[in-house]
Amino acid sequence: MTSPTILLVEDNPDDEALTLRAFKKSNISNEVVVMRDGAEALAYLFPGNGDALPCPGLVLLDLNLPKVGGLEVLRQMRADERTQLIPVVVLTSSKLEEDILDSYRNGANAYVRKPVRFSEFAEAVRTLGGFWLLLNEPAPSRAPESD
Repeated sequence: MTSPTILLVEDNPDDEALTLRAFKKSNISNEVVVMRDGAEALAYLFPGNGDALPCPGLVLLDLNLPKVGGLEVLRQMRADERTQLIPVVVLTSSKLEEDILDSYRNGANAYVRKPVRFSEFAEAVRTLGGFWLLLNEPAPSRAPESD
């Protein structure tokens, strides 16, 4: 069985590098697919050419993205039955209460502010990876049919 893919949606190259470095430091060896804006993330999640949808085991989603914002990516994921059960962790620098509320209202599984110091950032990423990829029991890929 292969390890689930992590989809990292992050437009800041420094935060992307820190996240990837933190995964490596934490021995999280899952494949990480990086999308640098919301439109790119939606195109990845919902290919229009009849290809099978990718099914990442975890989405780390920044809110402040170019083209399509993180909240809109989250809304579209939750509106589609094929992606509505994928765990989404909002990983952002925003401390705005409105962003936190909007994230949860739109179906985020968790909201994590990016710590400033690398050691704290690495610990946050290690904890996220450990929980969502190892401890959490994911939803079945196909819900049982009801009688």
